[in-house]
Amino acid sequence: MISEQLVNEVNEQIKHEFFSAQLYLAMAAYCASEDLMGFANFFKVQAEEEKFHAMKFFDYLIERGERTRLTALDPPKNDYSSVLDAFKFSYEHELFVTKRIYKLMDIAVDEREHATISFLKWFIDEQVEEESMFSALVKKLERVDNNVSGLYMLDAELAQRTFTPPATA
Repeated sequence: MISEQLVNEVNEQIKHEFFSAQLYLAMAAYCASEDLMGFANFFKVQAEEEKFHAMKFFDYLIERGERTRLTALDPPKNDYSSVLDAFKFSYEHELFVTKRIYKLMDIAVDEREHATISFLKWFIDEQVEEESMFSALVKKLERVDNNVSGLYMLDAELAQRTFTPPATA
């Protein structure tokens, strides 16, 4: 049985994961408005990933016999000064999400909630990947600077991104 505190925090994490999906859709809309459809695709795919994460938490509570409770989301930031600005904001957001996951893990460890510890390990590994990906893209965009050719090459690269839910998740 999961403690009330842990159930509440997992429900809060569901809210943050759905917020992340909205945030990345807002970034996709910004990129599309700048005619950077590859970047828009990148953020749409990222939004799908975040919805997948939210549903993993959603289903986990149900599997454990607990109640999933959804709450209202704050509106996401919609405007950015550049694609680089959007990616820097994304990177900072992923650092925030990592802290949230660590908080959940700390509670699970303190409560010796072994099933939840096992469940959360996947998210910890996922956050390492997320932070690394966003950090690398920020660095690439900083190197591109105002080089339009470089920006369009990166845009073309990101247009190829797709999301396939992991089979072992």
